[in-house]
Amino acid sequence: MGKPPYRTIVYIDGFNFYYGQVMGSPWKWLDPVSLFQKVLGTENKLVRVKYFTARVQPSPRDPNVNIRQDTYLRALQTHCPLVELHFGHFLRHNVRMEHANPPPPTVEVWKNEEKGSDVNLALHLLNDAWLNAYDCAVIVSNDSDMAESLRLVKEQHKKLIGLVTPGAPRRKTSQQLRKYADFVKPIRTWALQSSQLPNPTPGGIHKPASW
Repeated sequence: MGKPPYRTIVYIDGFNFYYGQVMGSPWKWLDPVSLFQKVLGTENKLVRVKYFTARVQPSPRDPNVNIRQDTYLRALQTHCPLVELHFGHFLRHNVRMEHANPPPPTVEVWKNEEKGSDVNLALHLLNDAWLNAYDCAVIVSNDSDMAESLRLVKEQHKKLIGLVTPGAPRRKTSQQLRKYADFVKPIRTWALQSSQLPNPTPGGIHKPASW
C-alpha cells in the first residue's frame, strides 16, 4: 500500500443509508461526493461513488414516493459525474403473517422488499479489487451479509477498508463488518447540512417540495 491520498471508491447501500441516516431529516437532497469527501478527509481521493438502490413503487399511503426518488436520482446523474447508479429490484406484495397479538392468528400485510443491492454491492467491491480500481474501499452500510466480501478483499487483496454506519452512533456498527475494517467513520450533522445539492441544480431539477 502506498502513501495517501488513497484512491477510494465509496459503496453506498442506498436503502440502508436512507432508512438509517436521512429518513425524517431535512438532508435528503444530498450530494454524496461532497459528503464523503468531508467524512473521509484529505487522505482519501474519491475516484468513484457507487450507489446501489432500487426504484420504489408508489402506494396508497405515499403515491408520489417514486416521483421524489426519480427526481433525486436524475439530479445525481446530471450533477455528480463521479456517482454511478446500480439498480436492484423493489418488490411489494400482499402476504399473510403471524399476528403478534392474536386473535386473529394471522393478518394480511403489505411486504416491501428490496432485492439485489447487497449482492450487487458485494460483487462490485470484489470485482473492483481484482481490477485494482482502488486502494481503499469505503462501505456505507450496516448489513452483516457483506462480511464475507470484506474478508476476501482484506485477505486476498490487502486493500484498506473503511466503514460508515448509517445512523451511528445511535445504530451500532455490525461486529461482523468491523473486524475487517481499518477504520470506522461517523456522519456528522454538519457534514450532511453542508453537502446538499443546489436547488435547483444547474440542469433545472428542483428538490421535492416535501423534502
